[in-house]
Amino acid sequence: MTRDHIVKSYDEELAQLNNTIIEMGGLTEAQIDAAIQALVSRDPALAKRVIDDDDRVDELNYKVDNQAMRLLALRQPMALDLRNVVAALKISADLERIADYAVNIARRSVALTEDTPVRPVHVIPRMGRLVMNMMKNVIDAYIEHDSEKAIAVWHADEEVDEMYTSLFRELLTYMMEDARHITPCTHVLFIAKNIERIGDHVTNICETIYFLVHGERLREARPRGRLHDRMTGVSEVE
Repeated sequence: MTRDHIVKSYDEELAQLNNTIIEMGGLTEAQIDAAIQALVSRDPALAKRVIDDDDRVDELNYKVDNQAMRLLALRQPMALDLRNVVAALKISADLERIADYAVNIARRSVALTEDTPVRPVHVIPRMGRLVMNMMKNVIDAYIEHDSEKAIAVWHADEEVDEMYTSLFRELLTYMMEDARHITPCTHVLFIAKNIERIGDHVTNICETIYFLVHGERLREARPRGRLHDRMTGVSEVE
């Protein structure tokens, strides 16, 4: 969904902003993949690269801020153009947080190399693959301005939440069986929570894409909210 403007440089600046978001999304997806691989292979060197590469994501986030501010100040965008700029700012903030969670996973994976592997860790790669697939699809939805694809990704987060809840219960049982498992299981639990939070930020991006395309917010109740209500009978506000 693109429009040509009388001033060619205006179109070029909008394209540069979109390209920065796409680059940031690809780098963030790679960060998640590398963090999960570092955990599975017990590779502290790979984990350290994830931690070090976080600066690249931060630089792109700063670049998006500068590009957006320039567009707002000099072009005074309206309608779809304005939504493009606002969406880019919101999406870059979510991507920056997702990259931070990948760093947290990498740091925990380093700590886990010092302990004997615990059985529940086998769930982490499955959660990671699901979230990485969500990431890939949401970036595609952004590129294509495809709100239906974004909504499909948005619904996929419910499976991530269900996997986290199941793993949480398994980890509690495992820790109760043997106190020696408490430390490594705690690391695994925090890793799982980081992945679950990545899924939440991906749903934020889905909602931003819906707003970008339609000019209004997605009004359906979040998948996470429905899952939490079924489990506890209490509705949380995020």
